[in-house]
Amino acid sequence: MVIADISGSVASFARFTLHLVYAISSQFSKVRAFVFVDGLDEVTRFFEGVDDPALAVHRINTEADVIWIDGHSDYGHALRVFNERYGDSVTSRTSVLLLATPVTTTTRRKPGCSRAAAPGPSRLLAEPRASRLLGLWDSIVDEYAVHCDQVVEVRTLRQLERFVGELT
Repeated sequence: MVIADISGSVASFARFTLHLVYAISSQFSKVRAFVFVDGLDEVTRFFEGVDDPALAVHRINTEADVIWIDGHSDYGHALRVFNERYGDSVTSRTSVLLLATPVTTTTRRKPGCSRAAAPGPSRLLAEPRASRLLGLWDSIVDEYAVHCDQVVEVRTLRQLERFVGELT
């Protein structure tokens, strides 16, 4: 299962992650894809039978139901909704991949995931740690990292290649 942040504040990263979701879904069977801002929607259907990832990305950006209240990133709510709606589908054989740049400008910072709800391997593909160290973002990656088996920083193609290689 892949869960991707597509909020406007990370628009370029969101385009990249949606293309990555497309690539993952074309390489692995039984991939389910979800996107969120402050709401969450399953978007697996947009990738099925599509040869052009840009078409899937466009449909997701225009048709996915990802706004709950105001369209500001709310990781806690989105992940709680994921657990409530789809948590029963997560087994010890399920990998959950969170593609995100956990940045928040709101006070809604409560993590919405837990180890009990994600018994399989979980990974957080996050924004470069350098930006956090420089204080350029209000990152909450550390709050979510404790719920993941692995946090992977991807800011170069070599890092992405290594990460994808470890998935197979």
